[in-house]
Amino acid sequence: MLAGCATASVPVAVEAPTVAATAETDPVDTAADAADDPAIWRNAADPAKSLVIGTDKKAGIHVYSLTGKRLSFTPAARLNNVDLRDVGTRVIAAASDRADIATAHVSLFTLDTAAAKLVPIGRFPVGPGEAYGMCLWTRARDHALFGFVVLKDGRIDQVAIDLSGAAPKVTTVRSMKLGTQSEGCVVDDRTGQLYVAEEDVGLWRFDAEPSASVTATPIAKVDGKTLVADAEGLALAPSGRNGGYLVVSSQGDNAYTLYRLPGVTYAGRFRIGGGAIDGTSDTDGIELMLGNFGPAYPQGLFVAQDGDNAPATQNFKYLSWASVKQALKLR
Repeated sequence: MLAGCATASVPVAVEAPTVAATAETDPVDTAADAADDPAIWRNAADPAKSLVIGTDKKAGIHVYSLTGKRLSFTPAARLNNVDLRDVGTRVIAAASDRADIATAHVSLFTLDTAAAKLVPIGRFPVGPGEAYGMCLWTRARDHALFGFVVLKDGRIDQVAIDLSGAAPKVTTVRSMKLGTQSEGCVVDDRTGQLYVAEEDVGLWRFDAEPSASVTATPIAKVDGKTLVADAEGLALAPSGRNGGYLVVSSQGDNAYTLYRLPGVTYAGRFRIGGGAIDGTSDTDGIELMLGNFGPAYPQGLFVAQDGDNAPATQNFKYLSWASVKQALKLR
């Protein structure tokens, strides 16, 4: 080393306990980078018949059982992220549609929960650019449904989704902007807070109300220790009026980071592996839903995309939320 030269300090990621997967889905049919983002529908009447949705961004969208068996497949070109909401009379799924890279679209589906199949109900333009992330928000005061489409360049378009007529209407009502490539997002229906991951920078928060400010609030940095680029999928574990956890895919070191709400303070991190089912790496999308999903998932179900499921193609892994809480000693 030359005199007077200092060695640059390289961040070291915080150690993370390993939690074993309980089940995994059938692999997607297309090779390389294909599986992307999951969503969960909980069958309150019969938790064992709950369903998991997962996108194959080269071919379409799958519906899986709680054992991971593929129950149906709906072809669609270049769907990326997916989210769903029970709107009372039916379950609606919305996916970011990248088939036209010049114009972002939202594809809408009805989830036929009895047949375990997604039925397309329309594809709608949002604005210029390539659609990446997608999340939904049900506004508490009037149950109005909104979507947030995160474009590859960091723009976020908010759309109002009107399902009252014979055909859905999707109208862009607001746009926000982050500085660089972004994708993962999630909205807390309790508080009306939108969380977005800017991949190489960190996490941001917006007020989800269409009339609110378009200025983002920074809440967590990609620091190479607790959160390692890329910051990818986001999920929520709500508790009470505004508590619980925000979970983030720390893709750069194959981990998952938790932040305690409402203050978004670091609460721990974990990895998936160590059991009979292989672990995960390079995770894009994640999803988490609390509640009873049967004996294997008594407190909730966590689903993560697996970027390397060799020798098979990519798939999704299932974890018990109770096991995550136990590993991190969370209440």
